[in-house]
Amino acid sequence: MGKLTIGCFASLVGSTNLDFAVKLAGAALDKGHKVDLWVSGNGTMLSLQDQRAFKDYSYLEKPVKELMEKGLNVTACEACAEARGYHDSNTLEGVKRFSMDWYLGSTFDADRVLHIGGE
Repeated sequence: MGKLTIGCFASLVGSTNLDFAVKLAGAALDKGHKVDLWVSGNGTMLSLQDQRAFKDYSYLEKPVKELMEKGLNVTACEACAEARGYHDSNTLEGVKRFSMDWYLGSTFDADRVLHIGGE
């Protein structure tokens, strides 16, 4: 199987880009692909631990944890996270934090690259 690198550049409010990126990552993992998921901008909220589930509201901590157990590699833009108050101390276990050079390196050896968002 191949490697898919997904870059999610989630918008401020009202976007389902992050939800779609997580679902796509899960589908690719289920087919046996290796998946790197990069989140930046407001998408770094994915890296925040102790999220709270609400009925009829996007809640991604549990699905992301399950996908990471299957091999999903999640990395958040460190500068974006820090700017939003997400620090090492409150980052979801298993989520990496690096600068954008990590993302560029991941795209270099990927079979496919998909950029989601950025509107």
